[in-house]
Amino acid sequence: MQFHFEIEYKKGRENKAADLLSRVQLGEVSVMMITPVVTELFEKIKKTWETDPVLQEILTKINDPNDGVKGFSFINQQLRKKGKLVVGNDSSVQQEIIQIWHEKPVGGHFGIENTYKRISSLFYWKGLKEEVTKYVRQCATCQRSKYDSSAYPGLLQPLKIPSTAWSSISMDFIDGLPKSKGKSTILVVVDRLTKYGHFLAISHPYTAASVAQLFLDQVYKLHGMPENIISDRDPIFMSKVWQDLFSMQGVTLSTSTAYHPQTDGQTEVLNRTVETFLRCFCCDSQKNWASYLSLAEWWYNTTFHSAIQTTPYEALYGRPPPIHIPYVPGEASEEEVDRSLITKDFKVQLLKFHISRAQQRMASLANQHRTDRQFSEGDWVYLKIQPYRQLSISNKSFSKLSTKYYGPYQILQKVGPVAYKLLLPPQAAIHHTFHVSQLKPCYAVPTSFNQPPTINIADPQCMQPQEILERRMIKRGNKAVPQVLVQWSQLSKEDATWEDYNSMKLRFPDFIP
Repeated sequence: MQFHFEIEYKKGRENKAADLLSRVQLGEVSVMMITPVVTELFEKIKKTWETDPVLQEILTKINDPNDGVKGFSFINQQLRKKGKLVVGNDSSVQQEIIQIWHEKPVGGHFGIENTYKRISSLFYWKGLKEEVTKYVRQCATCQRSKYDSSAYPGLLQPLKIPSTAWSSISMDFIDGLPKSKGKSTILVVVDRLTKYGHFLAISHPYTAASVAQLFLDQVYKLHGMPENIISDRDPIFMSKVWQDLFSMQGVTLSTSTAYHPQTDGQTEVLNRTVETFLRCFCCDSQKNWASYLSLAEWWYNTTFHSAIQTTPYEALYGRPPPIHIPYVPGEASEEEVDRSLITKDFKVQLLKFHISRAQQRMASLANQHRTDRQFSEGDWVYLKIQPYRQLSISNKSFSKLSTKYYGPYQILQKVGPVAYKLLLPPQAAIHHTFHVSQLKPCYAVPTSFNQPPTINIADPQCMQPQEILERRMIKRGNKAVPQVLVQWSQLSKEDATWEDYNSMKLRFPDFIP
């Protein structure tokens, strides 16, 4: 042999550094050292230690058993505090780190809280939260691309928390995208318990059959058939093919009230999140969005979710997601040990607790800017129809000068805590159930009425019936209710929907025999 080695035995209690290194768990920052870019960043971080007098003092004391610095360690030439890589007082290096974890796809241009949680899990420096807050608020891309959300009337009514993962899901479409790899629409499917989501690109035009097949191929094969699906009133979700497919499996389909898609608020918010992610990375090459969709799904599912106090990935699989930007902590934290001891059943209970607390917090905050508007059966109310529904009002050329409210109409029934069924005139080609935010009280006895506008025929909620394909009787409570399968204008037969016979006869007296 060219080299001669002398092996000397050392007792475990005298060799604590080696004993610790043998138990190091891989995390986010270790693979980071492999790439040239991150290696360069690490060299910059090391230089900050040399220029920071506080860290210099810590480095001189860190190996002194009598004068060690609590919480700090120096392993593999890396200065860490509780396992996090320490960054010195150098604003340019700190800004570069924030830029990487906010503006790159791994950060997704997300908000202050999530950007801070990602960075603070890897790095430590004084004033980190303040720096992240300032940077994200001043990010030009975020200011140009993100939505400005606001509340509206009607107290928030949280949905029932699901009992198990993927037993209740929400679905929605993201339309209006340019063609990318032959696709122009995204189907968003989200589990209501773990918040885990799938983003599926599809071609337009699509039918209920093709969407149902996509669901079976991409979601059902992974998670099985849900007990409940929440969606808006898109014709796809109201079609015979869709309803028959899931009713035969015992699935309950829940849809929003007219002009109030917020019933499926979870997916509506996620839609905006996905759109923001794609907008941030595809604004200069919009037809390339399909290439980023898988990254968007992974980014969302591995991002901390405030409602469940963990990532959707860990909520579903019971373990942290594999991180592609690894990290070698100096020691295992108590939080990691505790997390590994928590059983799956307890995690489900913990998820429900966090979701319930998030719902209560959301309702409390939202209701500060809402009014508890209540009506009784027989009350008269005015109906507000959204401006985009008023494009074809006869003799009205400008929607800004169009009537904001129509009616008054009488309330027939209260449907849930914040929705009401109205007695609309037979010719009204709109759904009869509305959220309370679309209604305002009529304080005087009505003496005259104005009819709701003639809605654009392309509106999926006001299609005209063309043909009755089938008839059936269903049981609703203790009553037998007749229904008809209606094919609507501009839709195929496979997109036909089941409607109550009496309701159709009231709305379309000249059509229903």
